[in-house]
Amino acid sequence: MLIEKIKSDGLAHLSYLIGDGGKAAVIDPRRDCEIYVKRAREHGLEITDIFETHRNEDLISGAPVLAEMTGAKVWHGPNADGEVRYAETVREGDCFAFGDIELRVLETPGHTFDHVCYAIHDKGYEDGAVGVFTGDALFVGDVGRTDFYPDQAEKVAGLLFDSLRKIEALGDQAIIYPAHGAGSVCGSGMASREFSTVGHERKNNPRLQIRDRDEFIAAKVAENHYYPPYFNTMERLNLVGGDAAPRIDLPPVLTLDELAECDADRVVDVRPITSFAGAHWPGALSLPESMISAFAGWFLDEDDRLALFAEAEEQAEAAAVHLRRIGYDRLVGVYTGLAPAVAEGKPFARIAYVDHETVAERLDEGRNDWTLLDVRAIDEVEDYAMEGAEHIYVGELNKRLGELDCDRHYTTMCASGARATVAAGWLASNGFEHVDIFLGSVGAWRAHHD
Repeated sequence: MLIEKIKSDGLAHLSYLIGDGGKAAVIDPRRDCEIYVKRAREHGLEITDIFETHRNEDLISGAPVLAEMTGAKVWHGPNADGEVRYAETVREGDCFAFGDIELRVLETPGHTFDHVCYAIHDKGYEDGAVGVFTGDALFVGDVGRTDFYPDQAEKVAGLLFDSLRKIEALGDQAIIYPAHGAGSVCGSGMASREFSTVGHERKNNPRLQIRDRDEFIAAKVAENHYYPPYFNTMERLNLVGGDAAPRIDLPPVLTLDELAECDADRVVDVRPITSFAGAHWPGALSLPESMISAFAGWFLDEDDRLALFAEAEEQAEAAAVHLRRIGYDRLVGVYTGLAPAVAEGKPFARIAYVDHETVAERLDEGRNDWTLLDVRAIDEVEDYAMEGAEHIYVGELNKRLGELDCDRHYTTMCASGARATVAAGWLASNGFEHVDIFLGSVGAWRAHHD
């Protein structure tokens, strides 16, 4: 009997390969799905079925691609927001057997209307479920967000409350296998570990501690979540079925002259933030490889032609994988290595870092030509606000750019300086010439002023 977790870093997406008796199934596959076929073959298994827990908003599903590769059937829950063209519908109580593994379907709407969970039973032992694939209904330390239907906010929050009770009824012994871990945009309070049980979550998960339905609904409605524009693209593609990812991960390697002439809509600098701030291609957007999944969808359009600026080919290849998992396939090339470019005397831009003392002086002076721009999430600001700062979440800078004055001096800040660098790079790429970054940001401020 096999239950194997396959993690996609960046998205913090968790998919699963299960199998027994020569047959296998995949739960919530990612777009680059050759790995499932490879792992199944290594265990002598044939993939016959593919199960989706819901229509994903944050990544392109690999279900239709994997189905074409293997001939497997795809199964999806009822009540989707449109026809899922590549899948057949499962309903409450449906059962699927893979050797001694039996999957039983639970309809668990709330995160989305089509959400289902799959309870795992061992046919040789009938004392309750062994585990459950919980999708985006129940995470380790959190539960799914319920803000995708703003005009039905209370209804969907109530549905999730009921669905969680159904999961709890499987028994404390059941191991939970969620679709995401910490760092995902599908929840905000997930634990860093990726293992738990229904019983542990029942006793320790803050949202499961709320036993009154109305109180739970109120708590969920009051949550703050952000909705990146690329979610709309994911929702569309995950109804009609997205194409396979390009087979070659590394885009063509460019010379500096080719980078200048490649007609990219955006140059995306995937190096660490300090490398970007020290010297970068003029007009480039800072999106460190580890931050692409969280923030690319805020700043890049679906059809943008992108060139990557990286330290090495391995970094560029990893960045390309992150981008393609969320639908950015038009990668025209990559330039690697800063030293040769500097040696050629090419012009480069930089953005200065400032420390807490400089920020304190500017705040004390009350300068009327300067703004401390806080780009943290609203929950962080409510937890600890910087007096004198103006707040715009980093992801919303694109649509709110018109609220800012190009001639004004801005110092961007966040919790540590990473999102502040992304924000500063975005401002600079849009013609803001007087921008610097509060390195350390709230962390540094609190270390010296609290």
